[in-house]
Amino acid sequence: MLLSLFKRSGRSFGCLPRQMSRWNNQDPAPPQENPRVLITGGLGQLGVGLAQMLRKQYGAENVILSDIKKPPPHVFNSGPFVYADVLDYRHLRELIVNNRVTWLVHYSALLSAVGEANVALARKINITGLHNVLDLALENCLRLFVPSTIGAFGPSSPRDPAPDLCVQRPRTIYGVSKVHGELMGEYLHHKYGLDFRCLRYPGVISVNTPPGGGTTDYAVQIFHDALSTGHHECYLRPDTRLPMMHISDCHRATVEFMQTPECQLSLRTYNIAAMSFTPEEVAQEIRKHLPHLTVTYNPDSVRQTIADSWPVRFDDSNARRDWGWAPAFGLEELVSDMLISIRENKTNEAFPKS
Repeated sequence: MLLSLFKRSGRSFGCLPRQMSRWNNQDPAPPQENPRVLITGGLGQLGVGLAQMLRKQYGAENVILSDIKKPPPHVFNSGPFVYADVLDYRHLRELIVNNRVTWLVHYSALLSAVGEANVALARKINITGLHNVLDLALENCLRLFVPSTIGAFGPSSPRDPAPDLCVQRPRTIYGVSKVHGELMGEYLHHKYGLDFRCLRYPGVISVNTPPGGGTTDYAVQIFHDALSTGHHECYLRPDTRLPMMHISDCHRATVEFMQTPECQLSLRTYNIAAMSFTPEEVAQEIRKHLPHLTVTYNPDSVRQTIADSWPVRFDDSNARRDWGWAPAFGLEELVSDMLISIRENKTNEAFPKS
């Protein structure tokens, strides 16, 4: 007999506990079929690239990108795109039901520095929006991915390295909302069988999207400044070491993690790591290609305080053991790829294809 798990705000859930996900029981595995993926907040730093990777594997029609902003033409023409506000529960439910979604990737969030400038909005998007997504994942038996962050740790956490399980007392609304998401997802997994999955991302470095208000965004801007003006003013101290990752490694980790059978997962939230560096170290590596780069340091009190509370390195041994995670990019490869990619983008802008 189906159990009514709870009812509130007109929402009802009728899946049996511990059978919220069809991968969560002892029956023979269902026939393999391509997942139907919905990505929220898809026009941020991560969504478009992840959609491209998933579309190559599962077909463009099976991966739906969504956001509240107007997509550029190349994104709109590359595959399904829909308007979706994570605060609009009913509309989000319609999208999931009408498109037969089976995987939900929830990227909608306000990042660290931006969140501190507008705590009320960050709380609304990062927590209320998350609860809508969690409820819909339960209701529709979805495999749900919600990213977390280095910002989920605080000054009382072990910093070098930070393990998967330790004290977490973040001091930003972004970090608090991410710890809340980790714990809510794990709770709903253990109580009702929700197939919840979470990776703590390091600072993610990408050429394709401008900095979006994160504390690690200097590590994107410095490449553009190095090629355009030859000078970068950094808002962190030169010795501020933080975990970082090339965006292609981040996308690959996310896809591999989502594809991993549940029986291999000992945790629902994992650290993933690639490299850790300081502003001065990345500047020195860039100078191997652009010797005339100059960097001045003008620490911003808000971002520096945030960075000083974050881990210096991640311990990702559980991810490496459980599902074979391994990064492809170190600092040398990252710098070379970023400089090449930015130059190519500038060339393409100057000489667009007819």
